Amino acid sequence: MDNDIKTWLYDILQSINEIDSYYDNKSRIFEEYVSDIKTKRAIERNLEIIGEAVNRILKRDKNFTLDNAEQIVGTRNRIIHGYDKVSDDLIWSIVINHLPKLKVEVSGLLNE
Repeated sequence: MDNDIKTWLYDILQSINEIDSYYDNKSRIFEEYVSDIKTKRAIERNLEIIGEAVNRILKRDKNFTLDNAEQIVGTRNRIIHGYDKVSDDLIWSIVINHLPKLKVEVSGLLNE
């Protein structure tokens, strides 16, 4: 695997781990997320990093296989360019439903 791609995969994993660290020793409760602007912005920033890393990977290797890659890049673009249209529900759904799967997938790719 290309060293740059490996670096970007590590960036993805680091961003996911950082998001997970926001919930060390506390429950993931949607209402608390909504009321915590600092955590919301930190999660959005990490999602931007994940999306940019995926974008760079796809530009380097158009045949690189990563589940939901286009949606990840699309989410990054939406956060950056359509910041006023980013819903708490969408971000929370990504954190709860999609990041755990992405973490497993990226960890597997790095361990190949």
